[in-house]
Amino acid sequence: MAAPVAVDGVLAQDPVVWWDAVTTVLDELRPAAGRIASLAVDGTSGTLLLADAEGRPLAPARMYNDASGAALAARIKDVAPPESGAHGATSPLARLLLMQAEHPGARHALHQADWIAGRLLGRMGLSDANNALKLGYDPVRGTWPDWLDRLEVRRDLLPEVVAPGTPLGRVTPEMAERFGLAPGCVVVAGTTDGCASFLATGASAIGDGVTALGTTLTLKLLSDTPVFAPAYGVYSHRLGERWLVGGASNSGGNALLRFLSVERMTALTPLLRPERPTGFGWHPLPGKGERFPVADPALTFAPEPLPTDELLLFQGLLEGIAEVEARAYALIRDLGGPPLRSVRTVGGGAANPAWSAIRARLLGVPMLKPASLEAAYGTALLAREGHAHG
Repeated sequence: MAAPVAVDGVLAQDPVVWWDAVTTVLDELRPAAGRIASLAVDGTSGTLLLADAEGRPLAPARMYNDASGAALAARIKDVAPPESGAHGATSPLARLLLMQAEHPGARHALHQADWIAGRLLGRMGLSDANNALKLGYDPVRGTWPDWLDRLEVRRDLLPEVVAPGTPLGRVTPEMAERFGLAPGCVVVAGTTDGCASFLATGASAIGDGVTALGTTLTLKLLSDTPVFAPAYGVYSHRLGERWLVGGASNSGGNALLRFLSVERMTALTPLLRPERPTGFGWHPLPGKGERFPVADPALTFAPEPLPTDELLLFQGLLEGIAEVEARAYALIRDLGGPPLRSVRTVGGGAANPAWSAIRARLLGVPMLKPASLEAAYGTALLAREGHAHG
């Protein structure tokens, strides 16, 4: 898939490349496509595009990490409640304010998953509660809030929002013929990539956590109540009658790569001594700023003195990221979420046995094997749920 292009502060991508990816996958599945009873789509929640009445994009989509609307974050902060997911420099709501002014003829504001599902369904203007969260949707009340009017958001652009797993309708006859799908194949409301990854692991009990150890550290905890604490970077996605509470830290793989190459880390891993903590107590970061479990745009990481022993440095960094993870789960508990009862791990860091041992010691709960590491598997579970109920 073509990489996003940054021009004048805008990080954008042509939605055509998304559809090319969809057609490639469905063409590969064509021999079995007639047996597909339902399908759903997951995508990055903040990626946003404006389309005309037929769903044709009016410009490249602005990506989830596009900060072109950062100057409007203060306006949103003035009117949006603190618990809203629409805050921040990369807020898709801030980008929508810019985009609706640039494209007065637009008829739909769509997330990545909305647009793809809409093409299959032959109907635009539908979204799910997980993708809509950062656009300002209120998942507790199940509505687009009144405070959006104070920002002069065009309500006619906003999609109708349903719960993930809700049947939306059948694929169009044209799409069924194009991909060899059964005429009755149902399109089901999807979710975000992060929520889909959680579902894929098999975590299903209150207190089950899923940590993603990738370039950054993200985690989600299954809860019976929502927790919203933007001062700490904590937010909640609705999942049926329950909630996924979590956040995303800037700590993680990029913080490791700041000091050591992948090759050096691979060579050092067998030599690590997780039973002998370094005691450094670091909060490793790749650069300036942190989002969760503390929101501090000025926070930096510059250990003094920096260990000259690479093995000691590597273990200290791994311990530091694990300590950030442990503090994050403890914070969610302190804010009203459930205590952690188990952790499943996804992402590249899951393959490091010494790191897993360090994390198990700090977290003090069972470290369980995920049922799947693929977000697509979690989305398939939603599609199956939608078919069963619709």
